[in-house]
Amino acid sequence: MEQLIKNAQEFLDSGNENLLKKRFNASVSDFFKAIVIFCDYLIYADIRIMPKNHKNRFDLLQTYFKDVYEKVSDLFKTYIKTYNLNLRENEAVKLKNYANELKEFISNKK
Repeated sequence: MEQLIKNAQEFLDSGNENLLKKRFNASVSDFFKAIVIFCDYLIYADIRIMPKNHKNRFDLLQTYFKDVYEKVSDLFKTYIKTYNLNLRENEAVKLKNYANELKEFISNKK
């Protein structure tokens, strides 16, 4: 379980570095990966299931973590824009803030 937190922190660090260098697509991608890992941590900690893919993860979040599901679903729409569009700083900051919010939520649950 602690490996998940370390992996998420690596993506947070990378997202912050990319944000500073104004690589907003890379930053959004990194922050979303951190968010996904934090979600996996929450799911596993509560129900002892490790999601296999995005669909499985979203289904579990919708069932067990409704508030997290709603926020992550919205942020997923921003993340997939990185495939085709150039994103802006405010979008990267939005994902950064939620990634840190989830990290704090997990820290308080321990």
